[in-house]
Amino acid sequence: MTAIQNALELKDAIRKSQMTPLTDPRFASLEKSTFAEGASATSGLTYYDLEAGAKLLFPVLTPLRNSIPRVSGKGGVQAAWRAITAINSAGLRIGVSGGNRGGVAAMTTKDYVANYKGLGIETSVDFEAQYSGQGFDDLRALAAQTGLEALMIGEEAMILGGNGSLALGTTGAPTLAASTSGGSLASGTLSVICVALTHEGLINASVSAGIQAAITRTNADGTSDTFGGGAAQKSANATVSVSGSTGSVSASVAVKPGAAGYAWFWGVVGSEVLGAVTTINSVVITAAATGIQTASSLPLADWSVNALAFDGLLTQAFAPGSGSLVVTMPNGTAGTGAPLTADGAGGIVEIENVLKTNWDNYRLSPDEVWVSSQEAMNISKKVLSAGSNAAQRFLFDARNDAFAGGVMATTYKNKYSMAGAKSLDIKIHPNMPAGTMLFLTRQLPYPLANVGNVIQMRTRQDYYQIEWPLRSRRYEYGVYADEVLQHYFPPSMSVITNIGNG
Repeated sequence: MTAIQNALELKDAIRKSQMTPLTDPRFASLEKSTFAEGASATSGLTYYDLEAGAKLLFPVLTPLRNSIPRVSGKGGVQAAWRAITAINSAGLRIGVSGGNRGGVAAMTTKDYVANYKGLGIETSVDFEAQYSGQGFDDLRALAAQTGLEALMIGEEAMILGGNGSLALGTTGAPTLAASTSGGSLASGTLSVICVALTHEGLINASVSAGIQAAITRTNADGTSDTFGGGAAQKSANATVSVSGSTGSVSASVAVKPGAAGYAWFWGVVGSEVLGAVTTINSVVITAAATGIQTASSLPLADWSVNALAFDGLLTQAFAPGSGSLVVTMPNGTAGTGAPLTADGAGGIVEIENVLKTNWDNYRLSPDEVWVSSQEAMNISKKVLSAGSNAAQRFLFDARNDAFAGGVMATTYKNKYSMAGAKSLDIKIHPNMPAGTMLFLTRQLPYPLANVGNVIQMRTRQDYYQIEWPLRSRRYEYGVYADEVLQHYFPPSMSVITNIGNG
């Protein structure tokens, strides 16, 4: 048979098949095997387009940890050092008479002691997870990586606000004032209780989840640790009578030194419920509390200190006798507080006062100020709000008939420096609570100060990883460090706290 005959026969067969309807019973089996696109990614014979490698979509923001030098310790249970904080503190005159000796200068010294603290976190991968992850991700390597990143994130928060020594004590009783407008409170007696929170207590608090007082943690080896979650002892309750169906109540407490925030519970006497967490010492209550945690569930004790943490920068600045400048903003309007104040000349009154005091007292010029996003925005607004007599002007560069919106203050001009005007860097920290600003001086201007690093992490043992022996069909990993934060001259830090938004 020739090739032409084969082609003709094939063409004839195709024509006949096209003339045969699909309803022909001879094609019933083929009709059942017809395919259509699946309704979902996991139905039908479809390819699952999954990119290999899990995407780690969480921020690892550790600016202080990244910039603070790490030095090796030499054993022992604590780091101890002595600082000379003043020379000739009595102000002796230096003139001498013929043949006689001069006066004896008095020195001021201060001893510092800081206990080393162990940091650690555990991860695990069971055998079945390892089997199922083949061809997609190395789960054992991923467990070790995420463990280290989690440890660094926790370490960053501790560097800023860890509290291993500063007890807040008992929160003061609230002062209340009722109004017949501004809210939806019905007539009756409202009881209010307040709890002061440390930095650690604040960043782990929310109305929906509550605040943490005493924490008992079960560890990977079956042991347990109990430590403070950052909550002071709750206040005594205060009551006020509310009239009308549109009532509201203003509540405030005395500022608690070392507190970064306050938790507010209200309701009928004995059944107060968490309704707000603020970064200033006041709140306006306009409706029933929406939280679940009750004030009666809190212990009658101060759990503000975390015995497993070292003291962070804020705690070291707040500590009595530290020499750090701590500026507490006045109460202002309840619920709003007292915001920063523009000086009408492109500056901010409170920042100017801090910079001037640092120079007048210690001849220091801070290098950077760490703020929250709220304060970063408010600083920019205050600088831009300068009147027509301000001593600066802003130039907007427009190109190609377009310009960019938004102006951000990234530095602040410090007038108080031996070298003339100096730039103070404004930096946003992911763990800095709203209402607080921390000024740091990274380089002391004193010759031969014998201080290489003003701030440093002293480690008995820097980061290390342990793959624990198998005790079940599960790979277990621990990432640890043993360290303490040293600040050789706490007076070089300054804090503005209780800042209102605005």
